[in-house]
Amino acid sequence: MIDLRRLRILRAVAHHGTVTAAAEALHFTPSAASQQIRQLAKELDVTLLEPQGRGVRLTAAARSLLEHADAIQARWERAEIEMRGLGTEPAGPLRVAGFPVALSRLLTPMAVTLLSEYPRLDVQVRESEPGESLDLLFRGDIDLTIMESSPATPSLSDTRFEQSPLLDDPLDLLVAHDHPLAARDAVPLLETSRETWVLPPPGTTCHAHAMTACGAVGFTPQGRHQALAWGSVASLVAGGLGIALVPRLADLSPELPVRRVRLEGVPAPSRKLLVFTRAGSRAHPAIAAAVRELERLAPRVVA
Repeated sequence: MIDLRRLRILRAVAHHGTVTAAAEALHFTPSAASQQIRQLAKELDVTLLEPQGRGVRLTAAARSLLEHADAIQARWERAEIEMRGLGTEPAGPLRVAGFPVALSRLLTPMAVTLLSEYPRLDVQVRESEPGESLDLLFRGDIDLTIMESSPATPSLSDTRFEQSPLLDDPLDLLVAHDHPLAARDAVPLLETSRETWVLPPPGTTCHAHAMTACGAVGFTPQGRHQALAWGSVASLVAGGLGIALVPRLADLSPELPVRRVRLEGVPAPSRKLLVFTRAGSRAHPAIAAAVRELERLAPRVVA
């Protein structure tokens, strides 16, 4: 018989990338985690990890085993819902997380609505960046997270998670209130090709969005200033130091002398937000209610 706790450690190694990181996440010592994996390999009479530089890599046997381990985990999520006889009314703890804009514009109003409709539900909201949110979801510390689609986002074929599209968040042009484009209702992005830009730092998803959007219409934006927080971006724009692309969901201070201008073109530049849960868990009444409420809110917040 396979000890399922050892499968959990192997899954953690695959998720976190190293035995040390997996051990830390599971509150093991690295030597104890390594010992558990060696014992699992002995039980199955296969090699699961091989040295690679200073770390390890999963063997083909390990990857095959992980497919079964992920399926077992998803089945366990569904079995737990059945065995607890949770019924249909959302109740108990519901732990959700997301990056700041998702928290303020989606998760917070979702929590307010659910708490008013279901008195036995305990919604717990947590702010976290996408990488951390995924780790929290994998470990079972949260039940749902909103993430932005990016090259680092798990693919649809990742059997550990279930994901669904939530909304397309359009990118608007942000200009100072006295900029010539501020009087326009909408502008073609190509018209901004000679402007000075405020750009997010290279390597960030936001920077990639700006470069992709401008590249799609034939130019590379010339950025003299960099800022990551949307409030900082807006402050630089308000000072007349450049223009920027900002998601429509981004919260900006109404006191700043800036104006959002919609971009012409089909399709308009946007970023995609996704809802992630652990595979097998969406039948849980509280999680199902959260997904439904987010889907109800989504078209309203980007109108």
